[in-house]
Amino acid sequence: MATTQKTTVKKSAAGKTSARKSTGRKTAAAKKQDRTLLVVESPSKAKIIGKYLGSKYKVLASVGHVRDLPKSRLGVDVENNFEPEYINIRGKADTIKELRKEAQASSKVLLATDPDREGEAISWHLAYLLGIDEDSDCRVMFNEINKQTVRDAIKEPKPIDKALVDAQQARRVLDRLVGYQISPLLWKKVSRGLSGGRVQSAALKLICDRENEINAFIPEEYWYIAADFGDGFVAELSKISGRKAKVTSEEKTLKIKAELDEGKYIVKSIKEGKRQNKPYAPFTTSSLQQDASIKLGFQTSKTMQIAQQLYEGVSLKGIGARGLITYIRTDSVRVSSQAKEMAGSYIEEKFGKEYTSNNVYSNRNKAMQDAHEAIRPSDITLEPEMIRDSLTADQFKLYDLIWRRFIASQMAAAKYDTVTVDIENGKYEFRASGSRMTFDGWRKVYNTQNQDSEVTVPAIHEGDILELLKLITEQKFTQPPARFTEASLVKEMEDKNIGRPSTYASIISVLITRKYIKRIKKSLQPTKLGFDVIGILQDYFADIVDVEFTGEMEDKLDAIELGDTDWKSVIADFYKGFSKELEAADREVERIEKEVVLSDEVCELCGKPMAIKEGRFGTFLACTGYPECKNTRPIIKTTGVKCPKCGKDIVEKRGRKTGKVFYGCSGYPECDVSYWDRPTGRMCPQCGSMIVESKGKTARFKCSNPECRYKEK
Repeated sequence: MATTQKTTVKKSAAGKTSARKSTGRKTAAAKKQDRTLLVVESPSKAKIIGKYLGSKYKVLASVGHVRDLPKSRLGVDVENNFEPEYINIRGKADTIKELRKEAQASSKVLLATDPDREGEAISWHLAYLLGIDEDSDCRVMFNEINKQTVRDAIKEPKPIDKALVDAQQARRVLDRLVGYQISPLLWKKVSRGLSGGRVQSAALKLICDRENEINAFIPEEYWYIAADFGDGFVAELSKISGRKAKVTSEEKTLKIKAELDEGKYIVKSIKEGKRQNKPYAPFTTSSLQQDASIKLGFQTSKTMQIAQQLYEGVSLKGIGARGLITYIRTDSVRVSSQAKEMAGSYIEEKFGKEYTSNNVYSNRNKAMQDAHEAIRPSDITLEPEMIRDSLTADQFKLYDLIWRRFIASQMAAAKYDTVTVDIENGKYEFRASGSRMTFDGWRKVYNTQNQDSEVTVPAIHEGDILELLKLITEQKFTQPPARFTEASLVKEMEDKNIGRPSTYASIISVLITRKYIKRIKKSLQPTKLGFDVIGILQDYFADIVDVEFTGEMEDKLDAIELGDTDWKSVIADFYKGFSKELEAADREVERIEKEVVLSDEVCELCGKPMAIKEGRFGTFLACTGYPECKNTRPIIKTTGVKCPKCGKDIVEKRGRKTGKVFYGCSGYPECDVSYWDRPTGRMCPQCGSMIVESKGKTARFKCSNPECRYKEK
């Protein structure tokens, strides 16, 4: 079904709007200049492109979206075929006013928002606000920002892509239907202010499931056995009686050792060979996020922020402002023929012809997102070190990573000599294998964490008897699966088809902001609140947290983008099942309220019992008379220590903004005594201040007075 915007306002309102626009065009007709208005999203991009185009063009920025669904209500007319009810975004009035003024004063308006779903939707909304026929040639796109690319793009404008707009609308409406209608249940069951999104819930389920696997894991004992023949030549026990070796106890290990001591180590076979290690494909959005996390320690949100800066443009000393990389939101590994030729010439000149190669990479889903190339440097001759002084430290790190990945992707494979040695001792077989690089190829410019192992093989032959230097035995235990890092979660979400790479960073950020998960060093761990939310969603909205269902929905949304299906029919099919789950959840509201854990306290405002709830900063008390009574108060945890100033109890508290635990007098605000560390009730023998239990490693107890250095070991 073709996308139109006529149904987004009432008929009478539409008539007034049309009349107003018509009058505006007549008034401005005489004032129109021989100038083109070009609208982009980013002010920094507008500044750079404005310099490329000169005085006949006026380049302005929309600064992202200009219209969206209202925040105060659902904003989707479920009864009217899920028609979205768009409004101008609050705070954008001045921007819209300026764009309208310049549009009326210009002879032509071109929309050059980002070349993706979101950008297409922004252009569609701009067309509505500026009175532009969306079927006219008003849309221009460029994959990279340099003078020639921009000038070429504005010569070939096209109509707005309705399929892309529909794909964005479908996702927006679907997420709104889920988020705004699930949240009230979470408010009743857990805590007000919580929310459950479509994609974020499936991602949270992955993290919670992994934590459950870790908690349920039972370590199993096994033993590592290897024969050291000296000079770095070590072979591991690989087979016992022709089967894969599996030694599970010290008793078996000692028996094996005794039998080996009685036998001889005889070289069974030596196999030499060659292999090639081909380079990685150039970056997609997902692989860039993963590699930047692993190699640079960047969070996904930071990677996307810096990549956007490199795409939009940086002022280079002696060169001027220009975009350094191609568009950053892409699932494609395709590289243009022009870029391949430039890379080939650069590599041959820089490293030699033997380093060149005609590598071809294919996409997992060949139909999707191939409008954009892979992420690559806009100009490969701009070596990272050449422009280092023009970049911030983080910009340089990411540009260097992207530049090296792309150059490496166009280089020849690395070559290795391989060797595998099998050694027999009775029914036991040992194996030593490794490789030696003979040609570095793409690894000349791009390092990986998975370095190839090398094995030292002495001058031996089949049938030789080897002299054992020592037998190595070591007890080990199987390890539970690791918690997700941002890099591994991004990979898992991509593999499971959950969300889109361009949304991964925001999904992770939302889960952390809402306290559903927390970072422990580089790992992501679900909180109790996260488990509570997932538990409720699994009980009432099984499809929302089902990874397979979420992946299938992504395929349907992708089909909209390809123009293969109508977006409203996809929403309607989803809503049939979802609405039934909503009805069932509504019927359970009374039961949910009865299941609330009641405290021994009553509300001081209305007299009803206070229930124990879980919030962002831990447990608290909430009145069961909600929503009529919205009274809440913290659960007081006493320390058993009296305030040295007023004699009242010192209790555990949490900071309103940070959630950090501290200890303060219950007589606050009349008494302001507080401590970051737990008070003991004992006084310092040197200054008389409170002794507190230190959270540090060097001293268990110390004086709370920062000017007193008294400590107890």
